[in-house]
Amino acid sequence: MALAEEIGRIPEVLVAERVEHVRYAIRDIAVVAEQLSREGKRIIPLNIGDPLNFDFQTPAHLVEAVEKAIRDGKNGYAPSLGLDEALEAIRTDAERKGIRNIQTVFVTYGVSEAADICLTALVNRGENVLVPRPDYPIYSAILAKLEAEVNFYRLDENRDWEPDLEDLENKVNEKTRALVVISPNNPTGSVYSRKTLEALIDLARRRHLLIITDEIYEKLILDGDPHYPVASLAPDLPVVTLNGLSKAYLAPGWRVGWVVVSGPAQATQSYVENLKKLVRARLSANFPMQYAIRPALEGPQDHLKEVIAKLRARRDLTMSWAGATPGVRCVRPRGAFYAFPRFEIASNDEEFAKQLLLEKHVLIVHGSGFGMTKGTSYFRLVFLPQEPLLLEAYRKLGDFLRKAL
Repeated sequence: MALAEEIGRIPEVLVAERVEHVRYAIRDIAVVAEQLSREGKRIIPLNIGDPLNFDFQTPAHLVEAVEKAIRDGKNGYAPSLGLDEALEAIRTDAERKGIRNIQTVFVTYGVSEAADICLTALVNRGENVLVPRPDYPIYSAILAKLEAEVNFYRLDENRDWEPDLEDLENKVNEKTRALVVISPNNPTGSVYSRKTLEALIDLARRRHLLIITDEIYEKLILDGDPHYPVASLAPDLPVVTLNGLSKAYLAPGWRVGWVVVSGPAQATQSYVENLKKLVRARLSANFPMQYAIRPALEGPQDHLKEVIAKLRARRDLTMSWAGATPGVRCVRPRGAFYAFPRFEIASNDEEFAKQLLLEKHVLIVHGSGFGMTKGTSYFRLVFLPQEPLLLEAYRKLGDFLRKAL
């Protein structure tokens, strides 16, 4: 029998149904951009929060720490929980921020793996987790993989994208296991007030929910607002705090994140055991890069002043453009490096983003990729690029918008 005929009789590999609902719009739309780039088109990327795509650099003392680790042969497996000196630095940093009752600390392959491990150890099929809408899509993707439900609660645009507490209260049911909090927020750039955080904590206390708080942008607050670590306000509750080197320390490609679990020992014991099982099963996170954790948390923080100054200027440029452009409405972001405007357009938001890319070669992400209802016409803009490039992108976006109005 000819080989081609034999190959033709091989049955198709059946796929897992659980992957059907896994989406990650930030990367998915970039597939089209990659094809255009191969065709020689110059793309302006406002889709992904990678500072190193632009004029930001990883602090030199972190690079030196990793280079030394590699030269010293730290290229094998790390301890499953992480390098001892890194764990000590993370714990000390958490305690310095007022977090008490710390039950475990471990290093992960970025905050994405941290979220995956923490949700995998918690939820069963058919249970649900409260996730803000608009959401950061990694949480929805993980829950889809786990065959658990995403229980969206509303962020209120009219309150600077802070949580709608009444909506949140109404969303809790007997199968709700946890509440995800993201502040400073991706994709809206909001920074939650202490009053809001205390209300979220009160709900978790009354409804017996684990809090998972993603604080990766805690040091990137643009207008001097205070940042309140959720766990520092809730020593009596089980709280999982996620953080890492990607954003404030400008090292996204190193994939270094970590988890701090705090709260009463009796309430967290079984959960911590589950977490440790999963951490051991995946062997370890990147070893040499863990040597940057202590220098990051305990060393010079000088780079942050320049980073925040750049981001503030680019945020202000973004808001000036939004205010001067017909058909654009945008809440002023106060943290991270994202804006989440609404455009007055008639077309589907995903189709608008795709056509903008094809015609103007500007890459943004549609709001429905962040859990928003299709047709609501929100978009995430990353304002990391240098100002001349941002101005060019906004000019092209404005031209395209005028056609769509």
